Amino acid sequence: MCGIAGTYRWPDGKIVTDRLTDTLAHRGPDGSGRYGHPVGDGEVQLGHRRLSIIDLSETGAQPMVKDSLVLTYNGELYNAPELRAELESAGVRFRGTSDTEVLLEAWRRWGTDCLPRLRGMFAFAVFDERTGELVLVRDQLGIKPLFLLRRGEGLVFASELKALAAATGGKLEVDHAALVASLLYYWVPDSRCAFREAEKLPPGSWLRCRPDGRVERGRFWNLKDVAAEGQERARAGEQPDLAAIVEESTRQHLLADVPVATFLSGGLDSSWLTALAARHQPGISAYTIGFRAEDARFEAMPDDLRYARQVAEQFGVDLHEIEIAPNVLELLPQMTYSLDEPIGDPAAINTFLICQAAREAGVKVMLSGMGADELFAGYRKHLANLLALRYQRVPRPLRRGVSAAVDRLPVATSRRGLRSVRFAKRFLSFAELPEETAFRRSYTMYDQEELLALVDPDLAETVDDVLTEHADIYQDNELDDFVNRMCLGDARMFLPGLNLAYTDRSSMAASTEVRVPYVDVEVVKAAFAVPGDRKIVGRQGKAVLKEAATSILPREIVYRPKGLFSAPLRAWMSRDLAPLVREVVNDGELVRSGFLRRDALNRMVAEDAAGQQDFSKHLWHVLTLEYWYRDATSGSGQSTRQSA
Repeated sequence: MCGIAGTYRWPDGKIVTDRLTDTLAHRGPDGSGRYGHPVGDGEVQLGHRRLSIIDLSETGAQPMVKDSLVLTYNGELYNAPELRAELESAGVRFRGTSDTEVLLEAWRRWGTDCLPRLRGMFAFAVFDERTGELVLVRDQLGIKPLFLLRRGEGLVFASELKALAAATGGKLEVDHAALVASLLYYWVPDSRCAFREAEKLPPGSWLRCRPDGRVERGRFWNLKDVAAEGQERARAGEQPDLAAIVEESTRQHLLADVPVATFLSGGLDSSWLTALAARHQPGISAYTIGFRAEDARFEAMPDDLRYARQVAEQFGVDLHEIEIAPNVLELLPQMTYSLDEPIGDPAAINTFLICQAAREAGVKVMLSGMGADELFAGYRKHLANLLALRYQRVPRPLRRGVSAAVDRLPVATSRRGLRSVRFAKRFLSFAELPEETAFRRSYTMYDQEELLALVDPDLAETVDDVLTEHADIYQDNELDDFVNRMCLGDARMFLPGLNLAYTDRSSMAASTEVRVPYVDVEVVKAAFAVPGDRKIVGRQGKAVLKEAATSILPREIVYRPKGLFSAPLRAWMSRDLAPLVREVVNDGELVRSGFLRRDALNRMVAEDAAGQQDFSKHLWHVLTLEYWYRDATSGSGQSTRQSA
């Protein structure tokens, strides 16, 4: 895992590339390198920051130059041993043992045809000295980030958006449409970018720059096609062996020349991965989190630690427990800087603190259970949307009575939050809506009217565009299975836009690599070959995955209530952050600029304080958006918090 950056026919390319790679130093503290070469009337400059994980020697250093090909690469190639053997049988001679050299030689032999064969997470740039062409590539599912910016015939790219902001002197213009999307989702979807000029290379795609100024784009993997193929496999009666596929993926993700540990929440996904990893790497370390007793009590959070300890004891895992009691006033601006774009999920703090503790213990690589909920319908929203179809058959007068009664209930008392009431209010906010609208409303922050009331009235058309984009992506498939339509929507939007994004940024802020065995091309293919009625059975989400996991895990772990990899937001907002909320709502940059409306924010604060509605997540995201916006519009770019 590393940080990559570079320029192609860009003014002062050498200086800019050095600035880019300096900004990415946290992604690769073990080494750095830069390569330059003439291209037409300009030059190419490639930069690299190295986190040494496979082949710790200098033969794995980057940018890697070999026989006219140059590669700067971020990621891991888990099937590198198999590809190496195939290339060696064809006469290729390797200088070292890195997967970087395997990737370079695979590109030399097969070009873009090698891309569908790669099993891993990656973003890279490869330059051919003979043709002068530069190609940028991003992995199939968007696990690794790659930002780019084009001006005329020039291009600049980097692993993080803050590097582009620093390289352009902080003069990038904020894209208000991306901020509207961020308010809706509490993250910026992969199709948008928080700065107007910049963009994210789409997952499963490549971009080729030629010396004559032409730019060509291509796609080598499409999740929509994979889902359609999976549906046909299911119709043909194929039953993927999930237990074997997940175990193989976990084994491959252990490939490293440094220690590997796991996240262990005590939930199904992390417990299964940890148990499988311990089978192949006995005595593996695992890291888990707990919260201050008063915070957990107020938030009515489940006791995940008990389950994590049980798994650790049963499988001989070296468990490290970390109490999450951060100084959120200090961490909030630091996390906002690290996350690159306005992302309002406090789980990023948990990831950062776990990775920081692991790094201090000498661990560079961790396995995460990320992705299983999206692919196998494990979130409450998936079951809730199915239940909504039944609720719509309840007579309308009865539904009105239920809605009126729930609306009067408080979501919190002075001593604790009432989770069941929060869930009921959330469910009723979308239970009677059409499919796509209901699904969007079940996991986003606002409905259309609420969002319009919150932002500048001049952005009404932008709100429509953002909502239309969600509908277009959700409906862009031919699946006849409601559950798998939801899973596909999540895998295309929620997974790369939020969970993979915050996992990459917050872990790399601690110079730690996080691998996601469930977000593996073979696991994904298997997931979409499972019909929805085997993913949700009765009121049991992830049913097929749970069935597979019972081959190794005790039923008490497999069928326990779903845990929460989140944070005690209501406790934080009512105590630690209450003064900051008042400041931002009354005199923040977003309010003063007119982007957010003070009256709408004050209503939100008042209803939350009264315990009638739970707006803790909404207000937390307003804080993250405020800090991001201050940096983005300060005139010095996001580099202002580089020392944070």
